Amino acid sequence: MLIFGLPQSDHGVYYERVHNMENAVRVTAETKIATRDRILDAARNLFSEKGFDQTTTRDIASTAKIATGTLFNYFPTKEAVATTIVADLLNHAQTGNSTNANATAIEERLFAFILDSLKSLTPVRHYVGAVVETTLSPFARSPQCEAAEDIRVRHLEAVADILANHPTAPQPSFVTAHLYWSLYLGVLAFWSTDESENQEDTLVLLDQATRLFVASVFDNHTKSAPADKGGLS
Repeated sequence: MLIFGLPQSDHGVYYERVHNMENAVRVTAETKIATRDRILDAARNLFSEKGFDQTTTRDIASTAKIATGTLFNYFPTKEAVATTIVADLLNHAQTGNSTNANATAIEERLFAFILDSLKSLTPVRHYVGAVVETTLSPFARSPQCEAAEDIRVRHLEAVADILANHPTAPQPSFVTAHLYWSLYLGVLAFWSTDESENQEDTLVLLDQATRLFVASVFDNHTKSAPADKGGLS
């Protein structure tokens, strides 16, 4: 039997080459994962020790023992590194989050869900504001960040699930998602610099924000669509 025209005697050589190529691909993938993890570990330590603003991409690369150019193959900016760290924390917290299944009101479930996300971000609280401003905000200055999009999509999907579990909740829409995301980012940014005892001011803001969101969603659901009043210009 021939394999793509190979003589029978060359079959062993062919299979050995294929096996070596598969091993090389696996090693390369494992190396990339290991390098990415070193970058994130280095960034976590430096952000904690030196502060986010004082840490440079060169610092991160040096601590991770890679060239600065290599770092940019994984993350385009320092903010993208920080956003990935935030995304990992939020994803870990969300995986084990029951969104307070015992709560009956949507406001209570949303409050518990957001509060859990804030608690999970406590280790990075001092630079969450920079992440909100540069990658999560609709006015983000950084290039498109996959980690930021992952945070937004996962978070909004969780909120949609909370709404879906309420029998009279309307179907989530683009407007609903945009309103919620704006309120959430406002709470997140406020919490990152809240100096009140136990961040009690954040709890007050969070309570008001969730009530405002739920009231707006259900109020709009009971009203007919507004008449077209023209554009903003």
